[in-house]
Amino acid sequence: MDEYQTKVYDEIQTWRRKVLKRSGLFNQVSKKVQTKLNGLIPDKAHKIITDSIKNMVKATLVGSNITTKKKQAVGMSLYERDELLKEKIVSYRKTAVVEGAGTGAGGIFLGFADFPLLLSIKMKFLFEAASVYGYDTNNYEERLFILHVFQLAFSSDSKKRETLDIIENWEIKKRDIIDMDWQVFQQEYRDYIDLLKLLQLIPGFGAIVGAYANHSLFDTLGETAMNAYRLRFLSVQRLDS
Repeated sequence: MDEYQTKVYDEIQTWRRKVLKRSGLFNQVSKKVQTKLNGLIPDKAHKIITDSIKNMVKATLVGSNITTKKKQAVGMSLYERDELLKEKIVSYRKTAVVEGAGTGAGGIFLGFADFPLLLSIKMKFLFEAASVYGYDTNNYEERLFILHVFQLAFSSDSKKRETLDIIENWEIKKRDIIDMDWQVFQQEYRDYIDLLKLLQLIPGFGAIVGAYANHSLFDTLGETAMNAYRLRFLSVQRLDS
């Protein structure tokens, strides 16, 4: 392991502690309230929401895979890959902020449109991240990994711990993963973003909230993706050495 890889390893450990750290009191209370409210929603309604988000995500996965430039970082060092991804994070974050401000300024109707638009930006970024670190998104297992990175970024404390374990032990865990638990996937994501996105629906105030929310959400996703792929990259390096 060279000097830069040692530095990255230390950064991954810091990030890992952050992921495993228990959320603040406000987030814990919010999660409990959301869980109670979700319990009041009929199962049939849950199924409709789950199927809608599942289909939306799968359509986004197909589109993102088609438009992602493959093998764009062949022969690059870890440092070069990290720098390339940082550039992509800045670019995609700007797009997400502009989109959030635009839909937020439109009040309720455009605010609802923000959900699929932001989702597509996030998924496209994750495909780019996979390509930067040398993973072929034509492979089904790589698309499953992308969904787990997404879930790690936007989940409750207990789900984060569970998902981090899967990502850290991907080569073993992936053998038992056939598909995502889509109800859990959509519920965790909705619970994570609900408060920010509800404020975005307020006319006149939504533009500011929309821009801030998308900036914050994308920072979380960028940090999660970079460290998840760094972790895999270093694991492969250790196995090859």
